[in-house]
Amino acid sequence: MKTIGQPPFYSSFFLATVIIALFLGISSFVTYQQTPWKAPASADAKKNPLASDAATIAAGKEVYVKECQSCHGKKGKGDGPSAATLDIPAGNFSTAATQGQSDGALFWKIEEGRKPMPSFKKKLTENQAWQTVVFIRTLK
Repeated sequence: MKTIGQPPFYSSFFLATVIIALFLGISSFVTYQQTPWKAPASADAKKNPLASDAATIAAGKEVYVKECQSCHGKKGKGDGPSAATLDIPAGNFSTAATQGQSDGALFWKIEEGRKPMPSFKKKLTENQAWQTVVFIRTLK
């Protein structure tokens, strides 16, 4: 009795192709998740022109609530209502790793963005971005 279908070679080739594609996709995803987000040295050198006073913190909080809180959460722990929909975890601003970054590095990240976080360069003024940095410093 004859069987109908593809010769065994084609089935094996297809299976091998699927396995390789899955492996490459998963390893790329894991590598992407583990890549630290480092600002360039030029960003580290940039100084915040704003004072860390009550008015600046309040202005930064206003921007944060509108633009950042949905992913980063009310207390900046990366647990906002939209965080569960992201491919990678939203940053946790309360960690020593984040708080240890320079103001310039945080400003650069706000301006530039990185998937899934959008760039805010065209959405926020530089002043608003710096105000947000000042507010992030309160999320310890």
